Amino acid sequence: MQPIFITGIGTDVGKTVAAAIVAEALQAYYWKPIQAGFDKGTDALTVKDYCSDAVTIVPEVYKLAMPASPHIAARAENTTIDIEKIVAAYQTHISNLPPKPFVIEGAGGLLVPINEHAFVLDIIKALQARVILVSRNYLGSINHSLLTAAVCKQHQIEVAGWLFNDQYLNYEDEIVQWTSIPKIGSIATASVVDATFVQAQAKQLATSLQTHL
Repeated sequence: MQPIFITGIGTDVGKTVAAAIVAEALQAYYWKPIQAGFDKGTDALTVKDYCSDAVTIVPEVYKLAMPASPHIAARAENTTIDIEKIVAAYQTHISNLPPKPFVIEGAGGLLVPINEHAFVLDIIKALQARVILVSRNYLGSINHSLLTAAVCKQHQIEVAGWLFNDQYLNYEDEIVQWTSIPKIGSIATASVVDATFVQAQAKQLATSLQTHL
């Protein structure tokens, strides 16, 4: 079963909430192989709080203290992030765990460095994953969305579709048109994001996700 990789057009665009919604909708495994910064808790713990028991949390491969680009956070701990180690961990998981979808959350966007020569997109390639692109509506997000889509095309990364987050102006359909990448759905704007919200959004997006995946 091909893994699903959640990446965004940048940092703080709602990847973790999106990943929780996708994992809940598919009753999947959730895995963030690289966690950089955990003073306020890890993304895995956040997803666990948001999701029902149908979602299984898989532990990180790298859990780095510094809230920084992964290559810098790793350097601060005198270590180097190794894609082969991440792939080996994934292969072990799918060999030993009962079969169900695997939802993987990346760090930042596609060109976030993970070491001196590789980027998040190289993890996607190594895992042969399908990507869901998360775009948050803000001034400048059209440019960031189109650049992200262009990088996917350049590197022949398979994209399942867009998940849009937040509301600013109504240009989601234009991004879909300009990138030729379908829209899976939009995550509603909420003043409080909690388990009730995430699980309700998962129910609303479940059919669309299954159609596009």
